Amino acid sequence: MAKKIKFEDNLSKLGNIVTELEKGDIPLEKAVELYGEGLKLSAECRKQLDEACLKITEVNGTAPENE
Repeated sequence: MAKKIKFEDNLSKLGNIVTELEKGDIPLEKAVELYGEGLKLSAECRKQLDEACLKITEVNGTAPENE
């Protein structure tokens, strides 16, 4: 079973990718690769945030708000 990566680690990796892409001095192929990795990390972060929100609402006994 794969080890679950912490939210903070995913967010840090995503930040590093954004910084690298913003520099604009990398080859297009590498930029596309980093962009794809960033999308995956972003989706994983969103999933982790949704799971945390669900846990909080369960503890509080309230229904989650729809966005």
